[in-house]
Order: sequence, then structure tokens, then C-alpha cells
Amino acid sequence: MGLFSKTVQYINDRLDKTRSKIRSSLSSILTLGRKIDEQLLTELEETLIRDDIGVETTQRLIEDLRTGWKSRQISSSEDVIPFLKDKIRGYWPPQDRKLNIAAAGPTAILVAGINGSGKTTSIAKLAYTLSQGGKKVIVAACDTFRAAAVEQLSIWAERTGVQIVKHKSGSDPAAVAYDACEAAVARGADFVILDTAGRLHTQKHLMDELGKIRSVVAKKIPGGPHEVILVIDGTTGQNAIMQAKVFTEVIQVTGIFLAKLDGTARGGIVIAIREMLNIPVKFVGLGEQPEDIAEFDPDGFVEALFN
Repeated sequence: MGLFSKTVQYINDRLDKTRSKIRSSLSSILTLGRKIDEQLLTELEETLIRDDIGVETTQRLIEDLRTGWKSRQISSSEDVIPFLKDKIRGYWPPQDRKLNIAAAGPTAILVAGINGSGKTTSIAKLAYTLSQGGKKVIVAACDTFRAAAVEQLSIWAERTGVQIVKHKSGSDPAAVAYDACEAAVARGADFVILDTAGRLHTQKHLMDELGKIRSVVAKKIPGGPHEVILVIDGTTGQNAIMQAKVFTEVIQVTGIFLAKLDGTARGGIVIAIREMLNIPVKFVGLGEQPEDIAEFDPDGFVEALFN
């Protein structure tokens, strides 16, 4: 869409903690002039797993490196990083990172995530950027279980200049979703973004409620929800994989918003999520301000990670 574009330097500056961790761990292995052998590959495998690249993903990368070494494509430590960059970039087809837009009428975006993941702030960033691009945006406060959640979203809506649909605390979340979808159609909105309760993925009754909201959206807006975005705290590392698996079973997640990526040394989880779950990372949160959002760019991300 072009609305979320950020420079490689912008992303690079905000991935400093992850990059520093990976650089430190790799520099002790990939010493200048060291030849590739099985010992180097073993050390590299252990290091990439510790850096949250994921076991399965790491094993695939190591096998690719081994094949490249035996076929004499690569031979020394200086060849490893460029080889890894090229392989990792190939994990993300370009078409699956774009926001899916409705052919007609409002685009409905359902947003889920556990408490503390940065979900409400991520919604604010998404709404702000869309509105700055000239789009009419409505946010729906479907997290009615906590009065503070409705208040927080209301504050963000006022701050970012977007409309909000909300009910009293304790109201039926699906009823809020119903009214928000009706309002989006009646007011000619381009987007309706629905916040949901910060459910723990281990609480079945709350996950069932999330499925109910999804059904309401599907009935009120043709083709909706057009996106189901799961917000994941970038600091959670491998636990993010289990969260994504369970949420996907209930609401068919279409994309990940990886929040707090600027404040973590565990950014390698982005690679593991795409490889293990086949769910694209669509957005990354890179700060505390409404504009600190970027459409995920593999080239920029990989360069920042292994710079």
C-alpha cells in the first residue's frame, strides 16, 4: 500500500538489540579465514537456535549451508552470512505481506492477542497510519471485559483522530462488533478495526468468544474479516509460536503484527514464525509513537539482522 513504508535505516536503527546479540554470537564462530566444516556447522546451529531462529528453521538453514559447502558454492566463514541472507529472504513471498483490502465496502480487520502483547497500541498505530493516508477508519472497543481497555482505546482514538464504537464495560463483545460493522457500512468507512479481549490462548471460553465475534463480522460485512491480525510481543521468543498455533485454530489468523521489536534481542522469532506456521508477519512495531509501525520488509529486516 505504500502507507507503511519505512527506510532500511529506520528499521536498522530499531533492531539494535537483536542485531547486537546475533553479531556477538556469530563473530566468535565466523572468524576471518575459518574454513567451513562440520564443526563450524554444529557451532552455528547451536547459536542460531539460541538466537530464537527456531529449531526447525535452523536445521533447514544448516542443511542448506551443508549442501552449499559440499557443492563448493561456499567454502569459508566469509561466505556464510551472505548465503544465510539469501536463503532467509526467500522465506517470504512478496504477495502475502500486503494488507488484504475489500473489493467493495469497508475492510474489516479483527485484531487478537494476549494481555500485555501491545495489542491496543498496535491497533492505534495501524489506525493512525491508515487515516494519515486519507482513509476513513473506525475502531471498535470489543474488549468489554476490562473498563481500562475501552478507556485506553478511546484515548488512542482521540489522539489519532479516528472514530470509535464502544459500549459500557461488561457488555457483550459481539454486540459491539455488530454495531461497529453497521456503523462502518452506514458511514462509508474504509476500514473497521476490531479490538478484542486480551485472551490467554489457554482459556477456551474466551477463545470461543473470539470465534463468536469473528462470525458476527462475517455476517455483517461481505468477505469479512478480510484480515485477522494476531499481535505478538516480540520479547516472548519461542512462546510466540504456541500462541500463534492456538489462535489460528480458532480464528484463522492471516497475519502477524510483531510488537515491541525495537526493545528486544529476540527478533529472530520473525523467521521461525513464517517458516513453522506459514503465517506472514505483516507489520512490526518499532517504538512507542503512533507512527512507529512498518510493513514488514524481508530485505530490510534481513539486512538489519545480519548487518
